[in-house]
Amino acid sequence: MLTRLYLFIILLNLSQTIVAQQHLARWERHAHDTEIIRDQWGIPHIYGKTDADAVFGLLYAQCEDDFNRVEVNYITAMGRMAEVEGVSELYADLRMRLYIDPETVKEEYENSPPWLKSLMDAWADGINYYLHTHPEVEPKLITNFEPWMALTFSEGSIGGDIETISVNRLKDFYDRDFHAYLTYTERNFDEEPKGSNGFAIAPELTVNGHALLMINPHTSFYFRPEVHVVSDEGLNAYGAVTWGQFFVYQGFNEYNGWMHTSSKADAIDHYALTVEERDGRYYYKFGKEWRPLTEKSIRLKYKEDGKFKERAITAYYSHHGPVIRADDDRWIAIALMVEREKALTQSFQRTKTTNHDAYKQVMELKTNSSNNTVYADRDGNIVYYHGNFIPIRNQGFDWRNVVDGSNPATDWKGLHAIEEMIYIQNPANGWIQNANSTPFTAAGDHSPKPSDYPDYIAWDLENARGLNAVRLLKDQKNFTLQSLIDLSYDPKLLAFEPLIPVLVNAYNHLDQNDRRKNELRAPIDTLQQWDLNTGSQSVATALAIHFGSQIVRKAAVIERPWDAYLFDFIAENAPDTMFIEALENAIAVMETDFGTWNTPWGDINRFQRLTHDIQGRFDDDQPSIAIPFNSSFYGSLAAYGSRQYSNTKKWYGSVGNSFVAAVEFGDKVVAKSLLAGGQSGDPSSQHFTDQAEMYSRGEFKDVHFYREDVLKNKKISYRPGQTY
Repeated sequence: MLTRLYLFIILLNLSQTIVAQQHLARWERHAHDTEIIRDQWGIPHIYGKTDADAVFGLLYAQCEDDFNRVEVNYITAMGRMAEVEGVSELYADLRMRLYIDPETVKEEYENSPPWLKSLMDAWADGINYYLHTHPEVEPKLITNFEPWMALTFSEGSIGGDIETISVNRLKDFYDRDFHAYLTYTERNFDEEPKGSNGFAIAPELTVNGHALLMINPHTSFYFRPEVHVVSDEGLNAYGAVTWGQFFVYQGFNEYNGWMHTSSKADAIDHYALTVEERDGRYYYKFGKEWRPLTEKSIRLKYKEDGKFKERAITAYYSHHGPVIRADDDRWIAIALMVEREKALTQSFQRTKTTNHDAYKQVMELKTNSSNNTVYADRDGNIVYYHGNFIPIRNQGFDWRNVVDGSNPATDWKGLHAIEEMIYIQNPANGWIQNANSTPFTAAGDHSPKPSDYPDYIAWDLENARGLNAVRLLKDQKNFTLQSLIDLSYDPKLLAFEPLIPVLVNAYNHLDQNDRRKNELRAPIDTLQQWDLNTGSQSVATALAIHFGSQIVRKAAVIERPWDAYLFDFIAENAPDTMFIEALENAIAVMETDFGTWNTPWGDINRFQRLTHDIQGRFDDDQPSIAIPFNSSFYGSLAAYGSRQYSNTKKWYGSVGNSFVAAVEFGDKVVAKSLLAGGQSGDPSSQHFTDQAEMYSRGEFKDVHFYREDVLKNKKISYRPGQTY
């Protein structure tokens, strides 16, 4: 018996050794056929013989720069964060696991086309080879990345559709009494980041006669690094890649460029179910029939008190989608896009398109569900796609709210064709803008008309950034790459245009004997003389921002139509007393925090990067840099979302302009770019903050796109596995 056991152990070890040797041989073949060149900014330019080699090198390079972010993105995507962070993440994991069943995803991987499987294989190989060659790196959880895992995170947005599901309400429905004290901090979709800016300029408005594209995502800082990935099979993409993914999400190749902005084109619906329990099973009404809810046991692991535990939860699914909460006696199911393989296909294939016809063909996959696209190319085309996945619906229902899931008329009727969505190609005005604002001003006077579309095509509202963009673009001509950058950093905070006059008027109406007449005279004079431009030396900017936060908070008690422009609404409806109290509160806060309201914005608004932590840490006693620009909430095109922290008085940025690029599509592509901080997540690296001073000035660096330029600016060249 013991002899058999020993023989089994020997054979098992031998088998594992053979498998490891096979993996290593494959990894080394990829490494042999892959070159990584780092330029003076530490940007990796990856060259591979095949697309798979390039993907291998891309993931290896990403791991070099910040393996922590690579791993955490996939821990999150697979619904396993509670195994790392503990029970507090249990129901966020449940939210992911409603959609991510490893066995299902493995089947999707096996059924994927060979070309895509080869890229997923190379994706896993690149990460695993990094771990093999860096034994000092200790993963939080995933010690072996498997190819199917790439399908769990197939779209590069900062917040996908699944994140609209409330974790707390999910817990209340499925597991109310377990650790009843647990409350998850939900993401506030109305706080920074408020999306992104995309501008496209037609050749007739440019000095060189070439189309221009401004790529300006507003994301959490360090959410995406800057990369350049090239293969002998036609891949040559430059831009921002979301950590751990193998496609350039915001970027360009030598033929065209793509910029995504968050969309409110309606891709998600909530259905109220009428449910009955019969003999221990649940059924929901649909038309004249009662259908059984599909039941699925989801086993969640979590860490608590230093031990790993497990909890099983039975989830319920209708044909609309999973049940995510209860509203009174009705269960609410959610319908959204679930097309992992198609989404990954679309995300990668668009990076290899060479003209607009090819790009549009890729868009026909219709899986870019949460985004708009601003596009420009070498042929001179500028194009706007509002959304990409929009179900056809019966217009007799209120699709902004929960609809009756028992009525078959509420079922989706397929997907809208691209031309049925809001689609703009080469408008006569010569420019396109989207700042997460209404698409009905995307091309100025040549924009689509709301009456031509169902309401659910675009719930997006006008915002201060959208108004600012139209103001700047409508009369501009003779654009250059630099003038487009300058426009995108225009300092005006348009939100205060309606607010300051009302505040001044409220002050003027104070009784002459009112003590506030004297106390507020200097602050009012400062705001009245302000040109609405944000700047580091501007006291008015700092005072306006503090006043703005106060008046918006106070005016929230006034019922506002959902489609009203916020700042006009406040100016027209908030009483004078509210404006005066908001200013008084703002002054009091500034005096408490900074000693005086007479404090320049740059003394408050700072950039600081101290650690590699995903959630940044800040310290008033450590060096920081003044930042002149401002929150996108107030109309700043160059967005910088900053706030105080529990241990600080100064405000530190964590969201807004992160990777930004301006691109010109001529016979040769010319581009400039900028990163918040720097390329590396390692505080000891010279590339941790080497772009920070430039970032504070809005000063862009030249992009090295062609190999001869890369070689001229090469700092190091190596193959994966060699020392960097």
